[in-house]
Amino acid sequence: MDIEMLNPHVMKVIISARDVDSINAISHRINLSYGWTHYWTRRLIDAGVFEGSRTKLSLNKGNPFYKRVLAFVHENFKEDSSFHYSILSLFGIKYCFTKTDAVFVWTNGGYNIARFRDYYPIFIKVAEADMGIFEYYRQKLNLKISHKKGIFYAVEFMKDFNIAHHSNIPVDSLDDTIHFMKKNKYNFEPALEMIQNIYKKKLGVKYQEAVANV
Repeated sequence: MDIEMLNPHVMKVIISARDVDSINAISHRINLSYGWTHYWTRRLIDAGVFEGSRTKLSLNKGNPFYKRVLAFVHENFKEDSSFHYSILSLFGIKYCFTKTDAVFVWTNGGYNIARFRDYYPIFIKVAEADMGIFEYYRQKLNLKISHKKGIFYAVEFMKDFNIAHHSNIPVDSLDDTIHFMKKNKYNFEPALEMIQNIYKKKLGVKYQEAVANV
């Protein structure tokens, strides 16, 4: 195996690949030009990871290189929260961040609560139509859902939902996130003040002043 194959593009192709796939579909999921996706996929065909043509690829799950890449991903990123956030974009599903993670996104990473290394739920919505696809990747990458420790996804499967974007991240709308925070005001009052200041929202929050006067 050529050392040139050990690069982020190949990793993304392998992570994103489904049992039956196409170069065009993979290109869209990993957000890489068709030309470069074609190049690296052809190299993976030569290595025995795929069989078939550009329009119909069959994944060879028994291929040693494929198995080593997945083992490397699991071993090195199973405790990496950033990986768990970013990998969702490679699945080709409709999803967005919600609840505590929507707060995290809209505060530009400035407010995170009740999460730490040994217990880190990631709150997402996933379209019911994509439930099977999500489960496919969950098993493929050994990801956890609704777990009691470590990093895991807390998933709401919904028939449909609206998606906003902040810094190119799919997330609940700012108004929906504010509504969630108000329902849980004692946990999110500092975040409400941050939102008030960042987006010039008139929320009537004076958390900093109240704390300063205690």
